[in-house]
Amino acid sequence: MFNALLIEKDADGYRAGVRQLEASSLPAGDVKVRVDYSSLNYKDGLAITGKGPVVRSFPMVPGIDLAGTVEESSHDEFKPGDQVVLNGWGVGENHWGGLAQYARLKGDWLVPLPAAFTPAQAMAIGTAGYTAMLCVMTLERHDVTPAKGEILVTGAAGGVGSVAVALLAKLGYRVVASTGRITEADYLKALGAAEVIDRATLAAPGKPLAKEQWAGVVDTVGSHTLANACAATRYGGTVAACGLAQGMDLPGTVAPFILRNVTLAGVDSVHCPKPRRLEAWQRLASDLDVGLLASMTHEIGLAEALSQASAILAGQVRGRLVVNVNC
Repeated sequence: MFNALLIEKDADGYRAGVRQLEASSLPAGDVKVRVDYSSLNYKDGLAITGKGPVVRSFPMVPGIDLAGTVEESSHDEFKPGDQVVLNGWGVGENHWGGLAQYARLKGDWLVPLPAAFTPAQAMAIGTAGYTAMLCVMTLERHDVTPAKGEILVTGAAGGVGSVAVALLAKLGYRVVASTGRITEADYLKALGAAEVIDRATLAAPGKPLAKEQWAGVVDTVGSHTLANACAATRYGGTVAACGLAQGMDLPGTVAPFILRNVTLAGVDSVHCPKPRRLEAWQRLASDLDVGLLASMTHEIGLAEALSQASAILAGQVRGRLVVNVNC
């Protein structure tokens, strides 16, 4: 028997709760992992509350992240005792995820836990931090260097935003952090932000082209914020878009792209190819100041994930929520 957060949907409605399950109930996979930690992400909040069509089959164990130890394996790359990390691949959506004490998964979805991190630290990074690293790598691929100018990070007090601010600052960029929680300015400056601005300056409908400000952007918000970020990006700059906290729409024009040669680059973390995943985790091990993780992380137990799901959707969570699935 093991504990798991289980989502069910039937004639009695949509509900989530902590349940005791038999090991035989685990889905198919060639690697069985004893989970140490998971995390709570925006997508997990949607799944647990039922406020978004995230879960594709029922019953479902949510949790798009996990870090733990291989207990059984028939996969060539992994053996019992190996420490591993998983992010995405539809886990927590159409395959049981990390908010449980055990998971059975496809070995092709796993990456080795970098020696620089404990399982708890890996989940303090989680999909949010791994996505932030993919965004930074995207800016670098488009030759957005620190010398080119300021980088805007939207939704900066959230999970992706917090790690993006810390990474970019350590790499030498001047970071402008946009947030709806100006009370978090000291927190963001401690992560490395040079300036903190109110998201209200970006959240309303704007002009097709605005004054050139940003050499690059990491956007976690979408909608008007993304459109305004594109409109204010400098000639030849790049916007890395990875989220939709404000909305899925993009109410802008082609003006930034055809008049300023701006690149809008989508960043997907769910189905990102394994070589790029490995690169992202290697870069996190070398470029992220581990000492900052504690300031952006709050640890909760498995049952607390239920109450925190609504809070993360409401934008009330600072940084990262790490879930100790064994308490």
